[in-house]
Amino acid sequence: MAVQVTVLPSPRCLFDDPVQICVTGLLPQQEVTLRACLVDEGGELFQAHARYRAGSSGELDLTRSPALGGSYSGVEPMGLLWSLRSKTPYKRLAKRNVLTPFCVDLEVYEGHGDMSRLLGKCTHERSFLAEGVKRIPVREGRLKATLFLPPGPGPFPGLIDLYGSGGGLVEYRASLLASRGFVTLALAYMAFEDLPAMPEILELDYFEEAVHFLQKQKQVKDTGIGVLGLSKGADLALSMATFLPGIKAAVSISGSGFNSFIPLRGDGFTIPPHPYDLGRMKTSKESDLVDFSEILDDHRDPATWHCRIPMERSLAKFLFLSGLDDTNWKSDLYCQDAVQRLRHCGRKVEFCSYSGAGHLLEPPYLPLCQASIHKVLGLFVQWGGQWKEHAKAQEDAWHRIQAFFWQHLMDSDTPKSNL
Repeated sequence: MAVQVTVLPSPRCLFDDPVQICVTGLLPQQEVTLRACLVDEGGELFQAHARYRAGSSGELDLTRSPALGGSYSGVEPMGLLWSLRSKTPYKRLAKRNVLTPFCVDLEVYEGHGDMSRLLGKCTHERSFLAEGVKRIPVREGRLKATLFLPPGPGPFPGLIDLYGSGGGLVEYRASLLASRGFVTLALAYMAFEDLPAMPEILELDYFEEAVHFLQKQKQVKDTGIGVLGLSKGADLALSMATFLPGIKAAVSISGSGFNSFIPLRGDGFTIPPHPYDLGRMKTSKESDLVDFSEILDDHRDPATWHCRIPMERSLAKFLFLSGLDDTNWKSDLYCQDAVQRLRHCGRKVEFCSYSGAGHLLEPPYLPLCQASIHKVLGLFVQWGGQWKEHAKAQEDAWHRIQAFFWQHLMDSDTPKSNL
């Protein structure tokens, strides 16, 4: 019988869908090596491999069969995806064009050696846009954004999605959230088109414009908007939830409870950036990687508290997510501080800290990136994380984020800021 590689329930799925990878037609107890190959939009090859031994009837089922070594070991149904890495160091796998899928070649080779004899293969498509989801570029007023609309009249909960200080307009998380039933606005705020790479100041009313735009969409439920942000985008999400009426729920991923790096100007006030000194930046002699984790002044020093975001005044709900192996930012420490401040005021806050997870907590099955170039700074920076632990954290965080927004954006009590 010919060796067959199959992906169940379908060879085509959304990128955040788990799948069952099976191999049939092997000899009983046959030793084989499975390899996954993916070429990104820049032509970079990402690969992973794992060694297996077939069962008594010549089959493999990665939901039950343990890997004996390679890029990972043990029973890891999605290991061939989350352990993908490039031979070129410091490459991050991210999707630029969400209208096309990533294609993953899944191959089976004889033995545990040099992978010279191919026994079977298949191509697995993982897309970032569910059927019927609309992608609409937005250049209205000052806004630089992309709107994703789920199919149907709705109403759906509305979200604003912010990435970090690397800038640009990042769409793949927003497109996946829209594929799960959220009207999602991916919003750029620096280093995109005519937005400066390092703004002298960020204006709160730019983000308010995004809230108003989303509220005007007919498919958006009128019970309040959610916002999620990663890194610099996380403290912006907290500021939006604090100062902008209509924001009902905010998710901070690898962020902090103070304003970072760029002053934020609102109506009659400005929050300065938390004091920092780039002279404390450390560069590894072996790898040339930059460590930013010590550049900030002590956040416990009262002299820095004027940079805090006064979240205590907000009636929004908050979810904080951080990784204990974040080597870019002391996000767990900073999140704990923000959570303690809120709880001290009697607020219920959700907080999850992940052992072995790094800074870049992404949608599930995107592989860990431990270091890559920071597009604005032009430096190679550390992000941290351990492969298996980070992958598990991403799965859990993705489910938590969606459950959090479904819970808090589907009832009728819309919050108003106390400011």
